[in-house]
Amino acid sequence: MLTFEKAFRLASADMSLPAGTYRVLIESEEIPGLSFSAYRRSLTLQLPAISVRSNRVRMLPVDTDDLVAALQADGQDPTGRF
Repeated sequence: MLTFEKAFRLASADMSLPAGTYRVLIESEEIPGLSFSAYRRSLTLQLPAISVRSNRVRMLPVDTDDLVAALQADGQDPTGRF
């Protein structure tokens, strides 16, 4: 879960997202065909924020660097979160 104190933007979103607490799903997928084990990590943000009541839930794939930049713009230290 990530909490944003201010509205924020992500490159993958078509709008500004309001402040609030959001669920972030982190998935790891093994990269096949290599001679060693390697994994690709993907992040997905669940919209809307947890505090918003809605019958519609949207899953938004996000880039790690983009999410880190949004947290920094919100005045947070994202070190070690992902």
